[in-house]
Amino acid sequence: MNDYYADLGVSRDATAEEIKRAYRKAARRLHPDVNPGPEAEEEFKKISQAYDVLSDPEKRRSFDMGADPYAAGAAGFGQGFSFSDIMDAFFGQGAGGGAGRGPRPRQQRGTDGLVRQEIPLETAVFGGETELLIDTAVTCGTCDGGGGQPGTGRRTCDLCGGRGETQQVQRSFLGQVMTTRPCMACQGFGDIITHPCHDCAGDGRVRQRRPLKIRVPAGVDTGTRIQLRGEGEVGPGGGPNGDLYVEVRVEPHETFTRRGDDLHATISVPMTAAALGATLPLETFDGVQDIDLPPGTQAGEAITLRGLGVTHLRGGGRGDVIAHIDVRTPTRLDAQQEDLLRQLAAARGEERPTGKVAPADHGLLGKLKDAFKAR
Repeated sequence: MNDYYADLGVSRDATAEEIKRAYRKAARRLHPDVNPGPEAEEEFKKISQAYDVLSDPEKRRSFDMGADPYAAGAAGFGQGFSFSDIMDAFFGQGAGGGAGRGPRPRQQRGTDGLVRQEIPLETAVFGGETELLIDTAVTCGTCDGGGGQPGTGRRTCDLCGGRGETQQVQRSFLGQVMTTRPCMACQGFGDIITHPCHDCAGDGRVRQRRPLKIRVPAGVDTGTRIQLRGEGEVGPGGGPNGDLYVEVRVEPHETFTRRGDDLHATISVPMTAAALGATLPLETFDGVQDIDLPPGTQAGEAITLRGLGVTHLRGGGRGDVIAHIDVRTPTRLDAQQEDLLRQLAAARGEERPTGKVAPADHGLLGKLKDAFKAR
């Protein structure tokens, strides 16, 4: 049995793209128009057969399991037959796919692409423009997508006569069975590029890195995908482009944590400011905003600034900015400060505090829980 991997010079775990690349390289070297002679012609048929098997997932799986899809007498309805072959055997040529499949077009739609892009939180709040570099397939500038060297053309395939498919008679328990296969010489196209383009090897496209500016709508979050129609890979043979999907990841921010469309920040204040009240500045995406602390503010309390959060992705309006208050207790006191605090404790009757156990729903954790419930 032929070793199709060795024929193409690829490993058994080669990808479909590696198999295609190896075939194109060998085909350019052994093509009858480039390398005439019976030996080259025989070798060309050999690599064409290898590519026919390894480029077809069903045939490749069959070969990997030890069966040769082209072995005489090995067919029947076992290895080497597809469903359309079975239909052809019972109902005649083309029963599995209409009255003959015919040559397949060289122009095909390009595949869709997916890239990931990080954006700052501010862009997620208001929307904006960002630029990314994408590595994609573009139309070959040398052949303009046609696949041939400038000034050259194509000729009708001698093996299939332009039909893009060949027929093969095999023996089975039903007797002789005629099956239709894509032509190995032209790969089902019906014609052969006489002089493949040196830059794209006849594919009509090349890899290129290009910048792309995209408009990011306000309100996107990590995981949001933006669809850009027609910005994906160009198709083989100069076919239409696929689409490009940009998956957004919002970068962490030094001040705010996003929860839904609300922005949460923690403000640390000294004990005296919490007791006496104060006005504190908070830098938001809408500029500096004043946070008014009423006298007696407790640790864990939250102050809400309405409508300064993230723009809603669907619908109008914005979320809120929520400032959580963290009251700092002094850890180092000089003698004068300590004396003043003892005087304050005496004035408030707190020299010997016994401590009070707060109900489960009214302590610091309860306040935080209530603050989030209010959201």
